[in-house]
Amino acid sequence: MVVRKKQVHVCRECHRVVDGEACVICGTSNLSEDWAGYLVIIDPERSEIARKMNITMAGRYALKVR
Repeated sequence: MVVRKKQVHVCRECHRVVDGEACVICGTSNLSEDWAGYLVIIDPERSEIARKMNITMAGRYALKVR
């Protein structure tokens, strides 16, 4: 039995983890499968890493996108 992992795409513009074919935040379809570092932002107003990455909405993000 072969188990295939679902390919996760990340927006190259805002680093958001995307489920579909385009980013729901910035609308671009410029997505990548080559990324590293999984980040979940719950409260962007109180998060220092969210401030450094210019993230203003809660969600799942990648730290590095190639």
